[in-house]
Amino acid sequence: MRLRKRRDTHQYLEQQKNSVILQAQQYKGTWHEYFGNDHPIHVELGMGKGNFISELSYRHPEINYVGIDMYDELIRKASEKAIETHQLQEDGHIPNLALTLANINRIEDIFAPNEIERIYLNFSDPWPKKRHAFRRLTHPGFLYKYADILNEQGIIQLRTDSVSLFEFSLNAFANLGLRMYDITLDLHGQGTPEDHVFTEYERKFVSQGVRIHQCKVAVGKQALEAHLKRLEEEDGLRPIPGF
Repeated sequence: MRLRKRRDTHQYLEQQKNSVILQAQQYKGTWHEYFGNDHPIHVELGMGKGNFISELSYRHPEINYVGIDMYDELIRKASEKAIETHQLQEDGHIPNLALTLANINRIEDIFAPNEIERIYLNFSDPWPKKRHAFRRLTHPGFLYKYADILNEQGIIQLRTDSVSLFEFSLNAFANLGLRMYDITLDLHGQGTPEDHVFTEYERKFVSQGVRIHQCKVAVGKQALEAHLKRLEEEDGLRPIPGF
């Protein structure tokens, strides 16, 4: 992604103290205190221009959202988008949204064990070369970190246009014994799901006829139990004993 950085971006971010966090490590283990409530915390890793997380935070005030990106100009764009979406003044406070400048490689320095409930991975860089596999956000090296910071209700949601990244991710989840569900190779094939929230890339890809792949992964024990209960209630399915 090629970004044209504005000269006053750093100054702008410092002024947005109501929603922008430049030193996320200081809140490790205290994010609920930051938000001032005990609502679930959902995190988008690599939020881009912020359309997805701004819209989610607007629709769901009962959930706290943290958007993370490593580029300050994208944090600025996300801040501007959030202000527009929430219909606020430029320095307005968004009580359930924090936009965070940070490197995902050190996510364990940002969140404490069991601190968050959901991770969104939207159109992450597929890093197609084999030697770069460790950089993919669904590489086991990252998955172990996610499993640590997710709580008992913890879920990962992956959305991508990349066939290679999707295949790699499904194998990575399976190799670690994680339960995948709601797997689709064409999210919009039968029409856009109700109440769907688009990312910037996704809207562009769908308009071009590109297929979008998505799946959810039950990481936490209670998330898995809830998924299995839904299967039994809806389809009469039960796990096979011994598996």
